[in-house]
Amino acid sequence: MTDTPDAPRSTGRPARQNVTFDSDGTPAHGYLALPPSGSGPGVIVIQEWWGLTDHIADVTDRLAAEGFVALAPDLYGGNVAHDAQEAFRMMRELPEQRAVELLSGAVGHLLARPEVTSGTVGVVGFCMGGGFVLHLAARDARVSAAVPFYGVIQHEVPDFSGLRAQILGHYGEHDQTIPLPTLDGLRRTIEQQSGIVPDFRLYPADHAFFNDGRPEVYDAQSSRQAWTATLDFLKSTIG
Repeated sequence: MTDTPDAPRSTGRPARQNVTFDSDGTPAHGYLALPPSGSGPGVIVIQEWWGLTDHIADVTDRLAAEGFVALAPDLYGGNVAHDAQEAFRMMRELPEQRAVELLSGAVGHLLARPEVTSGTVGVVGFCMGGGFVLHLAARDARVSAAVPFYGVIQHEVPDFSGLRAQILGHYGEHDQTIPLPTLDGLRRTIEQQSGIVPDFRLYPADHAFFNDGRPEVYDAQSSRQAWTATLDFLKSTIG
């Protein structure tokens, strides 16, 4: 499953980075936003296939404005796609295991920061990043809240037997990249392997409906509903 092929070109701006952290002995980078109070629960934000764009930085800022210490790791090492073909190539060339290791390093960095008041983190991701939300939550018990927005699992479905996180997922009814029957199968797999019942919610929208930088798919009402539910979920679940 892939993103829609008619996605517009990105701005061409470099990835948004303002923090460096260690990931399994290798330097990694990301975008960090602090809440007005200076401290709060930790949340990881995982990029779409475009890279660490202004939109992902803006989502990170929005979470910080709601009281979270939010970190968006850069999975592409500073690169941002200029069009859908390039984004598809960059996504395909990203090793799944390495990406999850980098994300796990971001979790460790976030929890070690003095501004973070929680002992676990929430994870929010979009499209490719939504798929990585589920991979990370399945492998890292420090994740207590997982929120995939139209999450695309590119390869094998992860083993959810070690899952500890509660899951709230947001999906578009008109999303051709994620057929609705696959959600039913994913829900059953997660419940059978972990005992956790994911809350998958459907909206009368298309793929990438939360991305307000893409007017051809952005759905304001669905976005507001999903965002409000996400904030309530994160605030009640991260501990």
